[in-house]
Parts: sequence; structure tokens; C-alpha cells
Amino acid sequence: MPSPPVDFGYLRSVVLEESGNVLDPSRDYLFRSRLQSLLQTTGLKSLDRLVAVLREKPQTALRQAVTEAMTVKETSFFRDRSPFDLLQSELLPVLIRRRESGRRLRLWSAACSSGQEAYSLAMLLREHFPQVSGWQIEIIATDLSRNMIERALTGRYQRREVSRGLPARYRTRYMRQRGEEWEVAPEVRRMCRFHPRNLCDLPLSPPLSLEQYDGILLRNLLMYFSDETRKKLLLGVHRMLAPDGFLLLGSSEQPGLPAHFQAVLEGNACYYRPLPSPESAA
Repeated sequence: MPSPPVDFGYLRSVVLEESGNVLDPSRDYLFRSRLQSLLQTTGLKSLDRLVAVLREKPQTALRQAVTEAMTVKETSFFRDRSPFDLLQSELLPVLIRRRESGRRLRLWSAACSSGQEAYSLAMLLREHFPQVSGWQIEIIATDLSRNMIERALTGRYQRREVSRGLPARYRTRYMRQRGEEWEVAPEVRRMCRFHPRNLCDLPLSPPLSLEQYDGILLRNLLMYFSDETRKKLLLGVHRMLAPDGFLLLGSSEQPGLPAHFQAVLEGNACYYRPLPSPESAA
């Protein structure tokens, strides 16, 4: 007998409910390849059996595992170089001058995947801003996937990952070779804190939500969300940004909330300044 048809619509709904990610039906074929490892781990023999188990016992851990397998984890060191050039030339110098009295800087790398963006920020600060060496620098990095967070915490990457986007001088100064892998130097790792968090659950749970952030990097993520989820997320981000802070999105993304964010174009990159909340101005 032929296998029963897989209810891909149900699998898409699981991913949507758990992460806010909208998966197009034209990409249903990805479930077969990306969930293969999960099927082997759980002992389930087919996708239709996985769907049956999810329906019978909506276990949080299994739903989370399906979601993690289906969400995009693309990243690299200094990905899309223009935003990092903007950070170096404009955004960080201004922030550092303004924070000189408090000697503290707080940045958030949202949806950090395996951690390269957060470590890139730390390397950038150490390389170009020695004046903050005695400051309290907090680079908070979060991701939905606990597996990605665990990997980021190790600070270890394959040769191909290190050679992709990381300038040679950064590799020499801030990475240590460990056999076939490269490990982020301890002084860089100490600047970064990694936590598993779901961006659909804003505000973030303590201690991550206790203070505002000077800068938030939320790049190449909004395109996967519905309009409703995107708006909710950006309103939460607006509340978490310092009044003179900045928001960096992907090059093809816009917040679409003109009452909350002002676009600023600098060279080849764009960033967003938070505007006073319309509610507080009323």
C-alpha cells in the first residue's frame, strides 16, 4: 500500500506557532530532507508518523525540534560587510562618545545562529576602539535554537566558516587553531553572552529585558515572519532600544513603522533610529 499523504499544512502550522516563521507551501519538500535526522533520532519511521505523534501528544520538545530543523541558520563572520563598516565609521564612534561617562555599552545580536555576528562585533570593538577596553561591554546574543546557542558558546568553527568573511588579521589576532577547528580567543568570548530565546515571546525574560540596548542587530529575519508577527516584534524592539540607539536590519528589509523608526542612509548601508513612542507623545 502507498504511504498516506503527509499533512505538510500541519507541520507548517507547528513552525508558525513555535517561531512565527511563515513557510511557503512550495517549499514543503524541505521537510523531508531537514527532518530526516530528527526521524532517526526519535525512532519515527516517516513524516506522517511524526505528524501523528505531534497530534496525539503535542510535546513541546518535539515541536521545538521540528521548528529548529526548519528555521534558517545562515550566518558568517562579518556577513554583508557594509553594516560593519557603518558600525566602525559612524554608529559605534557616536555611541562611545555619548557613553563615555557611564563607560558601558550594550548590544544585542538577535537570531544569532551559531554566534559569528556577536563575535564579529566583539572583534570589531577590540580592533578599532581600544578606548573601551576598560568598559563594561555586553554583547547579548539570542537564538531560537538551543543547539545553535550551545555551538556558539563553544566558540569553535570549521576552517570553511573561518575563511568565509573573516579578514586574515582578525583570524591571526582573535582566533586560535585547535586541530581541524578554530576557536575564538578567550578575551573575545568574554564579551559575548549567549541565551536561547524566542523572538515571538517579547519582552525577553530576565535578565535580558531589564535594560535598554544601545544597538540591536535584527538582520535577515523579518522576511520569514507574517505581517502581524513582524509588527509585534518591531514594537517590542522599539521599547528595548535606547532613545539614541540604532537598529540594523537586513539590506532588503524595512520596519514599515514610520511613527516608530526613522531611516538613516549612510554610504551603502541604512540603519534606523527609534522615534519617541506615539503613545507617550499623546
